[in-house]
Amino acid sequence: MYRIGKRFEAGAPFGTVLHVIRAVFFDAGNTLLRMNYVDIAAELGRHGVSVTPEAIQRAEWRARVQLDEEIFARSFPDVSTESRSIGGRYVRYLLEALGIADAGIADAVAEWRSRYNPPVGLWNTADPQAAAALRLVRHAGLAAAVISNSNGSVRSILQALGLASHLDFVLDSFEVGIEKPDPRIFALAIEQAGVAPGEAVYIGDLYTVDVRGARATGMDAILLDPGGHWGARDCPRATDVLAAVRFLLASR
Repeated sequence: MYRIGKRFEAGAPFGTVLHVIRAVFFDAGNTLLRMNYVDIAAELGRHGVSVTPEAIQRAEWRARVQLDEEIFARSFPDVSTESRSIGGRYVRYLLEALGIADAGIADAVAEWRSRYNPPVGLWNTADPQAAAALRLVRHAGLAAAVISNSNGSVRSILQALGLASHLDFVLDSFEVGIEKPDPRIFALAIEQAGVAPGEAVYIGDLYTVDVRGARATGMDAILLDPGGHWGARDCPRATDVLAAVRFLLASR
């Protein structure tokens, strides 16, 4: 059994012990899965924009914060991450973070994104730390599962990338008819894992959708902040999913 305490910066010591941890729930996109930055760079190249996959990744770190603060936080709890309009806004923020302000390019990339690799889409690449993070959770004897806003394809993606074998179950919002941050989808995971809310922790990349959603169910959450763009938050932050898991297990 493991305990989690409050920590507000990576590398900081544990504070007050809060509870025993028996289950770790993960987001999929931007947590266990990454966008295909290589293909995004290639598409931008077709529009005369030369940019590296690494630069796109750094831009995405900023875009997710902007999307959360300007869209999700203002409409909480009536939030949907799966609409076409949200997808278009996400692309625009990412391009703006790259310094691309051309509306024609933004529209073209948003349209390309909507047609890319259906039904899976852009999140078709495993995060380099994902398998190690999941193995560490299972080695510790904890339950591991995914709670994801998706279009019904997230399980197949995780299976294709060899990550599903490390999971006890996957909750896809399309399949269960509930999207994060609705606390009911987190409650379903708690029930399926057979743990109390205070015995589970959620790891995700959006403060409003993931942290606030998980907390509404009574569990704790860790916010992924690889670029340090979220600023001061009232939750633990980690640079990547493996660092988040190590943080949880460090209080053994």
